[in-house]
Amino acid sequence: MLPATFKLCAAISYRHLRNMTGLRRQAAVAISQELSKLSCHSPGPSTWINQVRRRSSLLSSRLEEKPFSEMEMSYIKQGEEALQKSLSILGDQEGWKTETVVGNGDKVLSKVLPDVGKVFRLEVVVDQPLDAVYSELVDNMEQMGDWNPSVKEIKILQKIGKDTVITHEKAAATPGNIVGPRDFVSVRCSKRRGSTCVLAGMATKYGAMPEQEGFIRAENGPTCMILRPLPGSPSQTKLTWLLSIDLKGWLPKSIINQVLSQTQVDFANHLRERLARTLAMNC
Repeated sequence: MLPATFKLCAAISYRHLRNMTGLRRQAAVAISQELSKLSCHSPGPSTWINQVRRRSSLLSSRLEEKPFSEMEMSYIKQGEEALQKSLSILGDQEGWKTETVVGNGDKVLSKVLPDVGKVFRLEVVVDQPLDAVYSELVDNMEQMGDWNPSVKEIKILQKIGKDTVITHEKAAATPGNIVGPRDFVSVRCSKRRGSTCVLAGMATKYGAMPEQEGFIRAENGPTCMILRPLPGSPSQTKLTWLLSIDLKGWLPKSIINQVLSQTQVDFANHLRERLARTLAMNC
């Protein structure tokens, strides 16, 4: 049986046969079965047999995975692009001007970029561990409208893999209806690397969510939030939020700048209140 198995493996080395999923799966299963027979007849299974068996099992499971479509891959690429561009903007420390400084240390800075326009940068410390903040902003994303008055509703339209989602967000009108109802369709990408989390996003097109009556379709991005444990205090989280939004419509820049910087300050306060309530409920 073993020679026949190797012939089967040799067959899938040809490109036109390699693309036949059933044949590849059959080869992987056959290899696993033959290795099991070898291990049973040997005094003790050698290390390489165990290693290859594990790899063939992994191959079999991967063959069962549904590959991403071309459209899904384009969304993943957009999310990665938003992440890289956001990190590049935040990595350049020059040119930032202070917009707002709050008594608790929260501050908003701004910067004008030639290809993006004016961007805002919020820097705050939240008295909750990183996992709690991450869970609220990512795992419970659709509940944000319950605690953030600036958000009327967030819906996840599609999940792509473990890191990428397409969302539709309805922003609440500002007090006095200075800025009328806006909505956003965005691709969002979340990455965790060690003790650092990055949540990035940008505007995208999604056929199933055309422009909605009563809303102006605004665009955001690149935008991101970076979460890190506060050095020396792992129970606290340093949150940096890069905000870049084109609200569309006709609005004076002075009003836009005031609204966006205040939105960031308010967000930090509402997030703290939400996390405190959640902690109290879990105690």
